[in-house]
Amino acid sequence: MSHENLLDGPAPTLLPAEGPDADARAALASGSTLQEAASAAPAASLVWALLAEQALADVGDPVAAYAYARTGYHRGLDALRRAGWHGRGPIPADHRPNEGFLRALLALAEAAEAIGEQDEADRCEKFLTDSGTSAPAVAALR
Repeated sequence: MSHENLLDGPAPTLLPAEGPDADARAALASGSTLQEAASAAPAASLVWALLAEQALADVGDPVAAYAYARTGYHRGLDALRRAGWHGRGPIPADHRPNEGFLRALLALAEAAEAIGEQDEADRCEKFLTDSGTSAPAVAALR
C-alpha cells in the first residue's frame, strides 16, 4: 500500500525497519521468551505490547497489562519523535515497524477500559483514529 500523503497535512510517519522492534522480533524468533526479549530490547514497543496482550488475554491481569502497554506506548512515542513525528498525522498500521506502537496503544485502551479508566480508553481510541487507523485494524495485526 502506498503511503503517499493526499491530504494537506503531515506526511505519514514510518518508523525505520531497523531498531528496537526489529531486535525484539529477532530475539523472539530465536526462541526468547517475552521477558527475555524485553530485557534484550527494552526500547521495543512491540514486546511491551505483546506482554500487555498476554496479560489481558491469558493471565487476566489488566493492571499489569496497563503498565506494560503504557511502557510500550511511551517507548513508541520516543521512536515516533525520533522519526520526525510532531504529535499528529498518519501512523500507518500497514507499515510493519509501526505495529508495536499501535498495538501498545490499543492494549493501553483495552487495559484502561478493563480497570475502569474510560477517559484514557477513549483518548487512546481517538489517538488510533487520529493516526489514520482504528482499533479493529490494529487488532487484526495480532
